[in-house]
Amino acid sequence: MNILVIQNRMGIGDMVIFLPFVEAISKKYNTSVTLLIKESTKAKAYTNNLNFIKKIIYLKRDSKNDFHSGLSGFFNLKNEIKNNSFDKVFIFNSSIRYRLICKFAGIKSIFQYPLFEKKEQHVIEAAQKLLEKIDLKVESNPQIKVDESLIKLAEQKFSISKNKINILLGIGGSGSSKRIPANKFKKFIELTLKDYECIFYLATGKNEEEQLILKSILSSYKEICISLDNNSISEILPIIKNCKISICNDSSFSHLSAALNVPTIVLMSDTPLLYGSYSPNMYPIIPDGMENVSHNSRGKEKINPEKIFKKFKSIIS
Repeated sequence: MNILVIQNRMGIGDMVIFLPFVEAISKKYNTSVTLLIKESTKAKAYTNNLNFIKKIIYLKRDSKNDFHSGLSGFFNLKNEIKNNSFDKVFIFNSSIRYRLICKFAGIKSIFQYPLFEKKEQHVIEAAQKLLEKIDLKVESNPQIKVDESLIKLAEQKFSISKNKINILLGIGGSGSSKRIPANKFKKFIELTLKDYECIFYLATGKNEEEQLILKSILSSYKEICISLDNNSISEILPIIKNCKISICNDSSFSHLSAALNVPTIVLMSDTPLLYGSYSPNMYPIIPDGMENVSHNSRGKEKINPEKIFKKFKSIIS
């Protein structure tokens, strides 16, 4: 049995969310599967130890590479899929384009979301309903793995002490409205140091605003903070596994941390609460004065460090 799974959302978090569904398909048919996904998911950095994934094909439909775009791209992708001789495909979207491509590629068994129903589609419930068609009930609890040897190597390289509380701070984010201000993290660090001996690992990107947040935190707490902005995702994963807890913006590191079975406090300021609560390892914090968050909540200035600290204490105690 040769199975293709198509997941065309662009983020790391999106890909992590879909991993339980990919694994369930693999177990159902007792075979590893091929993924057709976007390169922006960076999936190869965190799925190389997942034996239910056989191969990754990157979807080339962006400004850097449009090989799969337009009419010519339709047939380019059709040919690429046809050459792999897939027996089944699971399409985790409502696009007729992918359905037609798979039909023209000769795939006999096609499972897909209802067509033309993208608007307000629940990212997890839609996937669960799709797999109910093959009698699968899938819980939302993504898991990724890191080799024990790499965890030990990171412990040695960064002189990680088990006598201290090692904390990942995911201070970056894909948009400005998701990036909690530096003063919120600094206040949390201040509160934490009154009661605990800690080391903080700062995970972020190279965006100008992300770097300003990083520099602000380091200017106050350089002795107890280690910056990870020059490390790749695959290098950071074993560091996260050495941490007792993570406190992250709604970013790639909140998803990766939770999937590594590390308790993760997720600071939700401007995206649907679902993205910070779908895993049992996630503990969302929402802005003061709000009962819920979604797109355009714009609540980053109302994230309360006291609430973060209270949740932190309840988790590690």
